[in-house]
Order: sequence, then structure tokens, then C-alpha cells
Amino acid sequence: MRVFITGATGFIGSAIVQELLGAGHRVLGLARSDVGAMSLAAAGAEVHRGSLEDLDSLKQGAAAADGVIHTAFIHDFSDFAANAKVDKLAIEAMTAALAGSGKPLLVTSGVLGLSSGRPGTEADSPSASFPRKSEQAGLAAAAQGARAMVIRLSPSVHGDGDHGFVPALIKLAREKGFAIYVGAGENLWPAVHRLDAAKLYRLALEKGASGAKFHGVADEGIPTREIAEVIGRRLNVPVVSKTPEEAAELLGFIGHVLAMDGSASSTLTRERLGWHPTEPGLIRDLEHGRYFDPPGSK
Repeated sequence: MRVFITGATGFIGSAIVQELLGAGHRVLGLARSDVGAMSLAAAGAEVHRGSLEDLDSLKQGAAAADGVIHTAFIHDFSDFAANAKVDKLAIEAMTAALAGSGKPLLVTSGVLGLSSGRPGTEADSPSASFPRKSEQAGLAAAAQGARAMVIRLSPSVHGDGDHGFVPALIKLAREKGFAIYVGAGENLWPAVHRLDAAKLYRLALEKGASGAKFHGVADEGIPTREIAEVIGRRLNVPVVSKTPEEAAELLGFIGHVLAMDGSASSTLTRERLGWHPTEPGLIRDLEHGRYFDPPGSK
């Protein structure tokens, strides 16, 4: 299968590229820059030049493929609503190219905010007030004849090269001299290793049913205080509680996320796709991975 991937040079997308190539698929990766294009070519993928804002390039990439995996998102949280609109329009453009084809279209969403007081499941729906509409746009493609599915990822997708939430907490701890959690630190964060997430995308591409929602969750819920305690121990700094307001002041959007309680289950995903995470969990990865290498080291 020839698969068009947006975000193909990113932390998650690059792992998906390798997973698909290793399984015998061909990859057509979206590249915004010469550096990105060279990276894709070196990995063994074909290159398609364009961007999320270039809707014609997205339509052309989707039309040239046997399926689409959409992982790209503009992670500028200072204007989240505008970037969510770009994401929605990008999905709609690729849907137009796949309409009536029965070809797979996998879009990326998240598990946070699905439920309260219990683990979120694949049967739950995101809040209607959340500005990112990737899930709704992706599932709308099913009604237009694409084999559309949603991959909901954990807030922490971890592994070497991670530049997301946990590295932001480590950076803050280095700069301020303390590691933080919010309140009692009992709120739960799901997590998944990037290589396990890549396997999930491949399995959904190959076997997933149209309209399905799958959860990229290996650790169902880790208390955020436990994450902070590992950071504090590894950096030899105190671990302190902050109010939600203080966390938001220190970390911006990430501080708001740190205060959320978002445990989630992947039981149905595992049953339906035969997905079995095998990579280290988040805490083990923090203890034995490269998260605490000196800044700038490789």
C-alpha cells in the first residue's frame, strides 16, 4: 500500500514511516522544507512537498496514495483555535480526494477530556466545546465513502526524541530548581511509547473498520505526582505542589493540561486490532531513557 503521511518527519510520524516501510508498505511523506525532504528520502520514503495550509498539495498527496495517515498539527498553543481550524480544513481537503474510494484515512486526536471519574473509552465522544475538531472532521469522511478512523493518542507519547509535555516539565525543573505537580498530584495521565503508537497506526491502516475510534494508550493512568517525583530525584531538586493557576503561569497551556485528570482505556482497541504494547512504560522510560541527558547532547 502506498501511504501519504502528514507530519512524516515529526516525533510520531517518523516512527510511523519506519513501521510502514518495515511492513512492506510504501510511504509518501509530506515535507515543508528541504531538510524535511532530505530526512524522508534518507529514511527510504518518497517526498511530497507542501504544508497543512497548502490544501491543493494535500489533495494531490491524498489522491496519489492508497491511504492517508494524518499526524501533523501546528503546535503553537498561543493560537490554538486558529491552528485547530487549519487542521480541520486540511482533513476536509484530503477527504475530498478520498471521497467514494473506500481508502483508509486515519486522523489523530487525543484521549484527554473524554470522561470524568472513570477511564475514557473508545465509545466516549470528545467535548463539543473543545476547539480541535479533527475527530469530527475525520469521522465525517466515513459518510463520504472513505474508510475513516480516529487514533486518539495519550497526552504523553514518549521515547527518544520526545519534545512534548514531559520534557517541558523537565526543562522547568532545570530552570526553576523544583519539579511540580498540581494539587495532590493524584490526577492521572495516560501514556504510550512512540514505537507502540506507530504499530497502532499500521494495524488500524491494515485492519481498522470505517468509523472506528482507537486509543493509543499503554499506561492507563500515571499519577502526575509520580512523574514529578522521578524528575525531582533525577535532577536532585525538590518536588512541590502548585495550584492550577500557578501551573498555568509557569507552563502556559501545558500547565492547564498538567492539572487535568484523564485516565483512558485501550481495551477495545487491543481486542479489535490485536495491538499489544511492548515498549517500556513512561516511568521506566524516564528512569532508563535519555530524558535527563545534558541539554544539547545526542
